Amino acid sequence: MRLEARKYLHDIQGALTLLTEFTAGKAFSDYEKEAMLRAAVERQLEIVGEALAQLSKLDADLKIERYLD
Repeated sequence: MRLEARKYLHDIQGALTLLTEFTAGKAFSDYEKEAMLRAAVERQLEIVGEALAQLSKLDADLKIERYLD
């Protein structure tokens, strides 16, 4: 795996770790009420999304599936 791909995976892992920390012990009602929590969660989701987008461009063999409900 290319070094750039590993960097994107590292970014995703870090963002998911922070998301877990930020939301530990929180309910959705906390998310709705707390602007700082919303901003923090949304920023980490943006990081994950951007890293996945870049990763899919970088490595054509990597399968990133998009699921829509």
